[in-house]
Amino acid sequence: MSPASLKTYVSEWENGRRSVGEDDRSILRSIYGLNDQELFGEQAEVHSVLDDAYSELARRIEESKSVDLGMVNTLAGQTELFRSWDRQMGAPSLADQLSAHISTLENALAYTVLPSARRPVARVLSGAATLAGWQALDVGGVDRAWRHYELARRAAAEAQSPALMAHAMGEQAYVLVDAGKPDLAYELICEAVSSAQDSAPDRVVAWLCAAEAEIAAIVGQADASHAALERAAASLPGGDEMRDPEVPGVFLNDTHLKRWRGNVRTLLGETEAVGELCAALELMDGTFTRAEGSLRIDLAQGYFASGKLGEAREQARLARSLANRTGSLRNRRRLDRITLQISTEDN
Repeated sequence: MSPASLKTYVSEWENGRRSVGEDDRSILRSIYGLNDQELFGEQAEVHSVLDDAYSELARRIEESKSVDLGMVNTLAGQTELFRSWDRQMGAPSLADQLSAHISTLENALAYTVLPSARRPVARVLSGAATLAGWQALDVGGVDRAWRHYELARRAAAEAQSPALMAHAMGEQAYVLVDAGKPDLAYELICEAVSSAQDSAPDRVVAWLCAAEAEIAAIVGQADASHAALERAAASLPGGDEMRDPEVPGVFLNDTHLKRWRGNVRTLLGETEAVGELCAALELMDGTFTRAEGSLRIDLAQGYFASGKLGEAREQARLARSLANRTGSLRNRRRLDRITLQISTEDN
């Protein structure tokens, strides 16, 4: 550049109106025999930023030491409270609280260093994420549900729990059903069952087999559906207990399986399903509000298939009330379909 231009450039450099390009930096380093830090003082600022970042990281890691077994149990207890509220009152009122809870667990896991300390946190995170996934699916948030289940699977892998992994895969299969991919859902649930056979508690295996039966019925595989129901019954431990500590999100005993079997037989168009559903309704725990709504929708479908339109309408009415109470968009959609069928038959 000309001497006049160089004077202008130097003035602008000195007054901070123009940045020094790399070519000019190279020339200036050669002329003065200095490095960038000595010429421009920029590295000191970079070092300050880096020092702050490392200090913040060290602080977070230090804070994570407080996440001991007692804290993990507290976080697990919070998840259980959310789970109880969800099955009785539904998902919409919990979305923000559960999202904050999951963020707390993710942060705790991210800054906990030792694998032995990480695994308990990951177990709780996987359970919370599957709960959030089912809630999102229930209110029509299909993509959000999918992401929650992906998080649940990653956390299950971190926790080294094949049972949690299989459960997350099993629930994720329902996202594929609702997204119009039932065949892929069937493949996924079959893989989940296969992975759990020798590594998960019997109650979890029974739950997965029942889910396989339902999705097999959806894709029209009647024989496979009945076979899966038989495997579910054979795997399910006896007694009234419905929980397993390995996967707290699974609720299944003989009464729940009766309801599920009735649902599957309804999907297969078997009129005998009505008797099984009525028996399950008699025995059902009243705190499972959303599940009762689903059962009554199955009953409405079964009565409709049997030509008992009055009974079908009554069950649809009761199911609508429960769906409104829990905010279940998923159940409302099912109700809209059966209500349309009943109205068409009336006309």
